[in-house]
Amino acid sequence: MIEKKVAVITGAARGIGYGIASKLAEEGKAIAIFDIIKREDVEDNISKLEDKGVPVIYYNGDLTSADDRENFIQKVMDEFGRIDILVNNAGVAPKVRRDILEMTEESFDFVIGVNIKGTLFMTQLVANIMVEEVENNPDINPVIINIASASSYATSTNRGEYCISKAGVSMITKLFADRLADKGIYVYEIRPGIIFTDMTSVVRDKYDKLIAEGITPIKRWGYPEDIANAVSVLSSGKLNYSTGEIINVDGGFHLRRL
Repeated sequence: MIEKKVAVITGAARGIGYGIASKLAEEGKAIAIFDIIKREDVEDNISKLEDKGVPVIYYNGDLTSADDRENFIQKVMDEFGRIDILVNNAGVAPKVRRDILEMTEESFDFVIGVNIKGTLFMTQLVANIMVEEVENNPDINPVIINIASASSYATSTNRGEYCISKAGVSMITKLFADRLADKGIYVYEIRPGIIFTDMTSVVRDKYDKLIAEGITPIKRWGYPEDIANAVSVLSSGKLNYSTGEIINVDGGFHLRRL
């Protein structure tokens, strides 16, 4: 077992997940990334992580596949021998935005499969390892962090499957926080707001206008680094009398204002 703490991060080839991986690597944690993007397409990003002087595992897999999840985690345990942090960041939006009256079952299955099924069963797999770790090594204090969304509660009727999936991620947080608390494993949730990534770049003009008009009290886009900083706090061990907590990283979007 390596001495460094190990962070497993899904969907970390780029975007929010990569920002999280970079921050945790800077803090000296070994990084294990699970992503559907082929490594050769993000080799520059992975090289930058390795340049920070920490071990890096990159696994190309499909989060909806039980075999891929299990093979990845087995590789992490074979090479690193421990998991201290799980960040469930991987998520997809519908390939085509449609009014909820026109949403297709194919689109629903695609989004729910990754965002809920994949997240749920990756968490289950890693949580069982963490339970055993705590029993065998009291120096390991694992945490699980789910990246949900403002869409966990805010409606977007042209991407209903995404909203439903993120509401599901929020319930996954509650369920595992409840189940794992007496094991000394704490579960948290981050709800990003308008974050500048590849996913939101296609609607940049729309959100530029909304931000300028005051949809968020803090009038700027959020960035992956903002989410990464929140992950850093939650994984620090400084909140070990809290579990199931939600941090909104959304420029104040969640506030109800008159």
